[in-house]
Amino acid sequence: MTADHGGGGTFEAATGDGPPVSPADVEQRSREVRAALDGLLQIRRLTHGRDGGGPKAVPADWERRQPVRAVALALEAGGLAPSAVDASGAPIATGYRVRPGDRTETAVVEWLGPAGSGAAQEEAKALGACVPALTRLGWEALLYKGPRGRRFLEVEPMTG
Repeated sequence: MTADHGGGGTFEAATGDGPPVSPADVEQRSREVRAALDGLLQIRRLTHGRDGGGPKAVPADWERRQPVRAVALALEAGGLAPSAVDASGAPIATGYRVRPGDRTETAVVEWLGPAGSGAAQEEAKALGACVPALTRLGWEALLYKGPRGRRFLEVEPMTG
């Protein structure tokens, strides 16, 4: 999944696997993220109806089918910075990275950065800062310690 950072194509939430947003495109990207979030909340209002709680209560079916995109949008809309990679796929910016989880409807959030960036030392605090952004939009995030002691969040939709 790539992010369209002002390129004029279809909006894609930043998963941390794409190029960085250029300083000239930051304002435009911010508008695109707000518009995407507004659209998502409208989908929730239409699909949840009166019995499903407010639009921020639980993810819609669309989000459950595409948790990587939905979780990435929640994080980006929450003001968190995604990681970024260069053309060879090497990390060039520290931030979150969202990838598919092992189970349906789940995603994994990692905190990555370039070698020597200190990302591994700051991951527990940084991932902890991701939790409120996810919770506000109906996602449950649990912190785990994986291989080599690296921490990650496993994210799944809250049930309503």
